[in-house]
Amino acid sequence: MICAIVLAAGCSKRMGTQKLLLPFGKSTVISHIVNQLTKSKVEKTYVVVGHQREQVIKELSDKPIGIIQNPEYKSGMLSSIRAGIRNIPQEYDAVIIALGDQPSITTELIDKVVQNFSSTDKNIIVPKYNDKRGHPILLSTIFKNEILTNFDDIGLRGILQAHDNDIYEMNVTDQSVIADMDYPQDYQQEIERYENRNEEIS
Repeated sequence: MICAIVLAAGCSKRMGTQKLLLPFGKSTVISHIVNQLTKSKVEKTYVVVGHQREQVIKELSDKPIGIIQNPEYKSGMLSSIRAGIRNIPQEYDAVIIALGDQPSITTELIDKVVQNFSSTDKNIIVPKYNDKRGHPILLSTIFKNEILTNFDDIGLRGILQAHDNDIYEMNVTDQSVIADMDYPQDYQQEIERYENRNEEIS
């Protein structure tokens, strides 16, 4: 079984406002991301909250998800990854780490990650666009203790460096896997990408 962990605990300092609650499509950034995940083949989606957690939890109150609180969110992304991995049930074989500020990811992308984990013998799946690795990343839970105890200085990159031979690079044609939202101009680009994609579909 595979679950997803959405990292939604950051302070959004560079955006100047809580970016997860910004309007996106018919809802908000975080709601849109969670919707994509809950429609996918993952068994369960968990959201790690920290900064303005009450507002984020309220925004997601109608979603079939689990909430994990990270009291150490100010120390960085790795603390949220650890909080998520530490608190998910033991039965999962793998976990997809999704960024809370990457609203252009799609259910189809998530399903492709899940499919590749099932069809390869690798324990790490990383999407890749134009030779650049991105997110969401799938990790086998065999790495749980290693993530919880190592890589304080470099975060998730440490697990990729330590197990480079165990990575399946999933080439994609959508640059959303390398895009996230740190600044207002990034948010505008994500809005434009979403609108353009919807125009192509319609």
